[in-house]
Amino acid sequence: MNHHQPTFPVIGPSSEDTMAAFVAQATVDPDVAGLILSGSQAHEGMQTSHSDFDVHVVLREGASSPIRHLDGFRSAHLDLVVMTLNDFRRRGLGGDPMSWLRYAYVHAQVLFDGLDGVIGSILDTKRTLSPAEADAAAARYLDAYVNQTYRSLKNHRDGRPEPAHLDAAESIPFALEVVFALHQRVRPYNKFLQWELDRHPLNDGWSTGQLLSAIHAIHAILADGTPTAQRALFAHIEQAARTAGHDHVLDAWGEDLVLLRG
Repeated sequence: MNHHQPTFPVIGPSSEDTMAAFVAQATVDPDVAGLILSGSQAHEGMQTSHSDFDVHVVLREGASSPIRHLDGFRSAHLDLVVMTLNDFRRRGLGGDPMSWLRYAYVHAQVLFDGLDGVIGSILDTKRTLSPAEADAAAARYLDAYVNQTYRSLKNHRDGRPEPAHLDAAESIPFALEVVFALHQRVRPYNKFLQWELDRHPLNDGWSTGQLLSAIHAIHAILADGTPTAQRALFAHIEQAARTAGHDHVLDAWGEDLVLLRG
């Protein structure tokens, strides 16, 4: 056992009790600069009887608090991510090894800000993509999406349905990244995709009919990888990408686009 392991958090009779005890202890620790609630508990209506509390703890630089040893703590009641203030500034952004964590901050709630608003201000910069971030992400994922879809349709053309279906399924994460980046939004985790679309629709440039058609195509692609569904989704994404000024990414594929358009 790690001899640095603190004697808390104390696991109470319920997750709410455990959470309340941890917050009470952490907020009186002078090394704690901020507490942030993430996960299902920060998404209204997504909590279940199995939901724990996901808390990100921000420590001041040079902190000696025993809480620093709790990074990665997991229990049925409470999961903790612990980082310094400087790490928090970078966490989830481009270049951070944990950039995949970005969506965890999109709807996160500040439970404690010991720096007079600094924690909340940093958190707000993570909630949406900056114009530069969105432009770069859309271009990067658009090229990956086209590549994966092209591979799938080539396999279909050449009589290889099994790899074609796998390639089609692998194109979907790239497609979702593109769609959200085109709206300067962070792609949600799959668990929260429908929640996000229901509460924060992609209205800018996507009609309700277009969005429903795209989602229908995604479901069909995941089900059997049908070329018809892939081309339907590509048509939506091509139109949106060109409207956003990403013609150069698409045009670089030259005559290969004929296969994608069918």
